[in-house]
Amino acid sequence: MTATIAITVGDPAGVGPEIALKAGRHFAPQLETGAFRLRLIGSLAALGEVARSLDLPLPAVAQADEPLGVWPIEGSAVAIGQVSAEGGSQAYKAVAEGVRRTMAGEASAIVTAPLNKESLHLAGHRFPGHTELLAALTGARDSAMMLAHGSFRVSHVTTHIALEDVPKRATEPRMRRVLDLTIEALKHLGIAAPRVAIAALNPHAGEGGIFGTHDIRVTEPIVADYRARGHDVHGPVPGDTVFVKMRGGAYDAVVAMYHDQGHIPVKLLGFQIDPQTGKWLGLSGVNITLGLPIVRTSVDHGTAFDIAGRGIARESSLIEAIDYALSLTAEKAA
Repeated sequence: MTATIAITVGDPAGVGPEIALKAGRHFAPQLETGAFRLRLIGSLAALGEVARSLDLPLPAVAQADEPLGVWPIEGSAVAIGQVSAEGGSQAYKAVAEGVRRTMAGEASAIVTAPLNKESLHLAGHRFPGHTELLAALTGARDSAMMLAHGSFRVSHVTTHIALEDVPKRATEPRMRRVLDLTIEALKHLGIAAPRVAIAALNPHAGEGGIFGTHDIRVTEPIVADYRARGHDVHGPVPGDTVFVKMRGGAYDAVVAMYHDQGHIPVKLLGFQIDPQTGKWLGLSGVNITLGLPIVRTSVDHGTAFDIAGRGIARESSLIEAIDYALSLTAEKAA
């Protein structure tokens, strides 16, 4: 069965429509051979405005088995690069439509372009981000975020919470849930015997309790239990070395304790910087939501209002996200 990948174009005031249209152009050869299908979900008015201003081809409303098409939602064109309730409303509608169609079997996976949290809140949808929104729309419990840059993969015990609340949320049940989801995801990606490290919460993994006892009380017993059951799990590994070890090939994934612990190394690897100007040119990396009843991947960057509408946004992260979605979909169908 041919996979259909649904791309939600995110906030129309950002770079989402641009990179979605560029991704469609990038995959044109594969789409024409019937390798898979792409469906962009967004307002025709907003997509049309971007397509005209940047001289990009605008796909037609999807019909039957066309390789590339649009599943339209209601919405008007918005001011590019500006926060607005209309932009937040369209971003929400696109995600809701993508979830509906994927859960109904019309799409094999959903790939999301970035939304703006302020716009989303102005529209009355008060979610911290995509992960929580998707969990609510699908009825999932205990989902988790994984960031991936090639073979560099990081899942998160906590994400959008204050740093002071992390120890209270990094409980044994939550850590076991994220570890289980991480191992399952790696197997779906074709890794038969995943090697996973758990990053320490405290400096030097607590230094024998001098810098805190969470790593000793919570993480060490979890690791011992998983290893006794035959899993190749390691930890707690100090946060200042665990990612270097993964980059060197020691692990297939790291479980990070909190948002910045996991995001900083992935984004440091993924950002492409112009050495002459110091400005970022693009970003590689994929955001994967684990624990949903559907496959969902996303770009690993924001709406980039500062460069929206200029035609310079790079679609590399979205292309990676589509490739990851295809891999996860193929493995689940196998």
